[in-house]
Amino acid sequence: MADQNVSNTMLPQEPHLRAVNDSTLDGLGQLADYFGYNKVMGKMYGALLLSPEPMSLDDLMAHLDISKASVSMTMRTLENMGMVREVWVRGDRRKYYEAESDLWRILTNVLGSREMRDVNHAIDILETGIDRLRENMSGMSEADQKLAGFYIERIDQMKDFFRFAKLILTSIIERDRHFNVSQVRRVDIE
Repeated sequence: MADQNVSNTMLPQEPHLRAVNDSTLDGLGQLADYFGYNKVMGKMYGALLLSPEPMSLDDLMAHLDISKASVSMTMRTLENMGMVREVWVRGDRRKYYEAESDLWRILTNVLGSREMRDVNHAIDILETGIDRLRENMSGMSEADQKLAGFYIERIDQMKDFFRFAKLILTSIIERDRHFNVSQVRRVDIE
């Protein structure tokens, strides 16, 4: 599958380095899958993050043993999420990429796009349901009105939770840009 002209220098040859590289890529692939993305996305980001030099699409194909179409499509997604950026490599016309290494920036980009949109959508659905129930309650039987009241109470609780989640997400996204996660040495959770 890999192009024979692509050097394999991006892949560590020392067994311990190779093992750590492989396990890190597998772990990031599983993490991406857990959060609803595909495993290739996590592995590609990991390959770029662990590469001291920018990588071309051909390099990524060879490193991960995946198709050019998969690499290309996934790269567009990673770029749109702000997880990677295209860089210029002198003397080469191919496109090269490097990973965004500021993980806090990635988190805020992802939260600001997909998660915030999903929370807003959930709130809209809940509000629409409650409004529909309130408009139609007068035409319901007494038992159905009681059930509708119960639904409204429970849905209001969910709506409050999603509004709180939105507040938390907004706080994270709007955090002080000078916050340095690497300065946090220990977090005790009890």
